Amino acid sequence: MVPLELLVSMAASGILIGTAVLSAVLIVLLKPLLVRYALARPNARSSHRVPTPQGGGIAVVGACLLVAGAFMWNTDLPANGFLAVAAASVMLALVGAVDDIRPLPAVPRLLLQVAAVAAVVVASRVRVLPDAVPLAVEQALLVFGGVWFVNLVNFMDGLDWITVAEMVPVTAFVAACGLLLPDLRPAALVAATLCGALLGFAPFNKPVAKLFLGDVGSLPIGLLVGWMLLELAGTGALAAALLLPLYHLMDATITLLKRLARGEKVWEAHRSHFYQQATTNGFTPLSVSGHVFGLNLLLAALAAITLIWPSWPVQVACLGIGAVLVGLLLSHFAKPRLKSPA
Repeated sequence: MVPLELLVSMAASGILIGTAVLSAVLIVLLKPLLVRYALARPNARSSHRVPTPQGGGIAVVGACLLVAGAFMWNTDLPANGFLAVAAASVMLALVGAVDDIRPLPAVPRLLLQVAAVAAVVVASRVRVLPDAVPLAVEQALLVFGGVWFVNLVNFMDGLDWITVAEMVPVTAFVAACGLLLPDLRPAALVAATLCGALLGFAPFNKPVAKLFLGDVGSLPIGLLVGWMLLELAGTGALAAALLLPLYHLMDATITLLKRLARGEKVWEAHRSHFYQQATTNGFTPLSVSGHVFGLNLLLAALAAITLIWPSWPVQVACLGIGAVLVGLLLSHFAKPRLKSPA
């Protein structure tokens, strides 16, 4: 008989490839409409220089949810958590689609995000903190963290390939964990489909990008990945769940704190993220995304170590090493590149 692990691995590979193909096909079909109705025109805060269609996230999120839903429909995987996150993701995609065409006021947009994240947190029923912490307090903290994560993924989606460079390693890692952690398999399935959908999107977004995700993609992707990381943390792998998105967490959070200290309106667009400073300082978009991708492979390796050796000293050490590695890259991005002598 074929071992169960091999069957699961083969199924995951087929799901990833199939979702990648579906995502690419949907992009080809949708692109004429996006060129006509959803052009992102450059401004002083943009990283692009020519009008570029946005809305590729429709294909990415659509392919992800369609394939994951079809697979769950034909298997005995529990779908309750998935149904909640899928519905919430569709809602955020609609919010993002409207915002891409005509920017929404900050307050209604935030309230809709809170509602979507709260629905996912309640449906997930995951406990991350010790049982001594009241459930209501923990869920409130998770909603706050989830809303921040959704927004930081949106904030960080401002450069060609950077979301692919961040989210492909994260989703691939969670998908692989499904081979070892049966309780994680619903989230691992969605991780595999989202990974495949992003790979299908990648050729269209490579520098210089011919297509952007748009808020219709970045907001639900933030919600989906946040849910996967919450489910991963619920298995006891909290350190791994923190390590995987650590570059995005540190870049966005440090930038927010610096802007708050300067008294800036943090809800307004800007170009002060470290990855944006890097392009100003002489890094090409491909170089920035390449650095982020390489760092994320190292963070994934540290996350794997915390799963193999789950003692708290190892987890603390890996988190410390991860924070140092991210700090070094942020510092590297913040410094102008030395020009080679003529």
